[in-house]
Amino acid sequence: MTTVKKATWGFVAAAAMTALMIACGGGSPSTSSTPTPTPTPAPEGGTTITITPAGVSPATITVALGSQVTFVNNDIQNHDMLSDPHPEHTDCPELNSVGFMTPGQSRQSGNLNTARTCGYHDHELFGDPKWQGKIIIQ
Repeated sequence: MTTVKKATWGFVAAAAMTALMIACGGGSPSTSSTPTPTPTPAPEGGTTITITPAGVSPATITVALGSQVTFVNNDIQNHDMLSDPHPEHTDCPELNSVGFMTPGQSRQSGNLNTARTCGYHDHELFGDPKWQGKIIIQ
């Protein structure tokens, strides 16, 4: 084949491919017709419980399944945050990973994977309601 015939044949092939792409909509990236799922909003209240000289705040929070809760000790004394009931600490073992905290320390619970309400308290100050609270997992 001569060079002219090869060039012509290449041009014809390229023109045919271009026409085919335009006819099929392949000239530009297409957008997906599958809708993007809307993420489920996190429950109100966040996932942080702050400990201050006034007690725990908020005393009750609602979190999504699988969440972890962060406890922040902004008090000037130590706290030992554990699951109810006292002294067994068996209702929500995921909370027992928070445990002993010095002033300024933050600790996270385990993953809260079961829908339920978990009570918690300061093990050393369990009789004082300002060191008690609830985590609603849904």
